[in-house]
Amino acid sequence: MSYIDIVKHYEQCYRIFGDNHKGVDWPKLEDVNTRYQVMLEVIKFDSKCKERPTVLDFGCGLGHMLEYINKQNINVQYEGCDISKVFIKRCKEKYPDYYFVTKDILKDDNQNFEKQYDYIVLNGVLTEKRELSYEEMFCYFKKLIKKLYSSCNHGIAFNVMSKDVDWEREDLFHLSLDQLSNFLTKEVSRNFIIRNDYGLYEYTTYLYK
Repeated sequence: MSYIDIVKHYEQCYRIFGDNHKGVDWPKLEDVNTRYQVMLEVIKFDSKCKERPTVLDFGCGLGHMLEYINKQNINVQYEGCDISKVFIKRCKEKYPDYYFVTKDILKDDNQNFEKQYDYIVLNGVLTEKRELSYEEMFCYFKKLIKKLYSSCNHGIAFNVMSKDVDWEREDLFHLSLDQLSNFLTKEVSRNFIIRNDYGLYEYTTYLYK
């Protein structure tokens, strides 16, 4: 099994449900905007951010975060990236004036981004592990975070499922705070904020330069 199997799962959701929250496997519409708000507040919490920062929506799916940004008049320079050609094709159809790219940054060294972004957000990219083992998913998680951290000027934001829940789902990636903190402080940076204050069974981490 590999992370490509997770991508195939999301594409199957899109084929079944279409261009909506269920098409990217979010079960509750009312929670979607909460996640977008928290993700983008990685900028608010950073004293170094400039007036109109560049933001890469990594794993942009069907471009729903861009819809939220436009509706809320959030002043950022947005670009989207996804490993799925199916999703990027749909994003380009909906938003021809914005830049979207298909890329697998873990495939090889030639898959780095052409530029640095002020902020990179990963909304839902790391919440599901599907049939991957926990060890396989944790390895993928670490590689991805380190790669994206090197591609940002100021910081990244990502969400994972919490282990502080009544029960854990086998197909979701529940990451303990201790394991997260140990990895970040030893291998990436000690400069991070954990958001566990928005009422969902997950948490969001802001990891800064």
